[in-house]
Amino acid sequence: MSSIDLHGKTWADALPEFIELYNYTLRAHSGGVELDVIHGYGSTGQGGVLRKRIRGYLQRQGERLQFKPGEEVDGNQGHTVVMPVQPLPETADLLAEQILEYCESARTASKITGRFRRYGDPLVLPAIRALERQGRLRADNRGKVKVYQAV
Repeated sequence: MSSIDLHGKTWADALPEFIELYNYTLRAHSGGVELDVIHGYGSTGQGGVLRKRIRGYLQRQGERLQFKPGEEVDGNQGHTVVMPVQPLPETADLLAEQILEYCESARTASKITGRFRRYGDPLVLPAIRALERQGRLRADNRGKVKVYQAV
């Protein structure tokens, strides 16, 4: 079993690192391999942000992989065992995933573009429209303001 330790990393750093190792592991082994993702449990006693986000991402990728929370495997909530099935979208395609994470609470287009300004409006605005067409991001009018929320 391969493993990756994501302790102390931000979500923005952890996800690309996980995807890179996942896809490498899938290419190197033609099935039957497991990947142990060590994310920690968090100091709050309710599960850490990284643990929640990793598992949320894994759930959204259900057709590409299988996974078991560590508490089902050995009682340890600080890791998740992943069984790769198909490649995950490359790191360059993560903007849409990051927008969905950010829009768990309703956000305006200006808030979204401001948050992801490092990508630039020419990439962010089409990503918002594509997510809306896919039905993964819902647009609502709140008064005079249009907000987007992940579905």
